[in-house]
Amino acid sequence: MDPDIALVVGVVLAVFSVPSILSAISEGRAPRVAAFTIISAGALILWAISAHPGGYSLHDVPGAFVRVVANFL
Repeated sequence: MDPDIALVVGVVLAVFSVPSILSAISEGRAPRVAAFTIISAGALILWAISAHPGGYSLHDVPGAFVRVVANFL
């Protein structure tokens, strides 16, 4: 897997899990699925950072999103 794809998928999973965490906490449930999603997102992001030569900086993330979308289109 390309590190750019792993980074983008990890960031998207992390963003989508925030509403799930808030919903579970507000309803008094344990956020089990959201916690698993956050762990998966973190693992993908860490793998992408370690697999990319030189790692990623915060300024490289939008470029990674553009490259991934451009590859799919």
